[in-house]
Amino acid sequence: MKRLCVGFILLLFLTIPLQVRAGVPLDTVEGHVNDVLKVLRNPALQGEANKEAKQERIGAIADEMFDYVALSRLTLGRNWRKFNGDQKKEFVQLYRSILEKAYMDRILSYTDEKVTFAKEIMLSDKKAEVQTHILTKSAEIPIFYRVYLKDGKWRVYDVIIEGISLIKNYRTQFRDILANNPPEEVLKILREKTERG
Repeated sequence: MKRLCVGFILLLFLTIPLQVRAGVPLDTVEGHVNDVLKVLRNPALQGEANKEAKQERIGAIADEMFDYVALSRLTLGRNWRKFNGDQKKEFVQLYRSILEKAYMDRILSYTDEKVTFAKEIMLSDKKAEVQTHILTKSAEIPIFYRVYLKDGKWRVYDVIIEGISLIKNYRTQFRDILANNPPEEVLKILREKTERG
């Protein structure tokens, strides 16, 4: 149940609406989360027949909220330099797809858990951490969003779920692969993973 909620919140922010507003980081994150909740609660989008439409709306929201290039660059760390321009573009697309597939089912299984918005901590002039919690019947799960100001909008570049950073978690996996393989091998593995679904 805890993993389900964690996945829900993560994808919640991998899928945020087009009405992004610049301003205070906490207000921005709260607006995105509420937009995702509206999609999930929309009576017209309930049922298996509407699953694809709901996924598309959530995906569009995520595109607006997340900076997938920054997320990819930070996840790969120093290994980002090993990729050429075309490889970087493909990695960003594949990584986004993998994240979405990993968490979409969890998000779609949302059962009206409550999300609270605790506080915002400024990490620098252009970076902040927005602390939220998912309240279930049996637990309170901390979800912290790291955001930065880009082109007048606050965009998510990392999500920390119960103390575990999305970037660091995937960075370890990719670092292990890249230790003995060229970037093309990583892309091949990611392609196969996305094709398998």
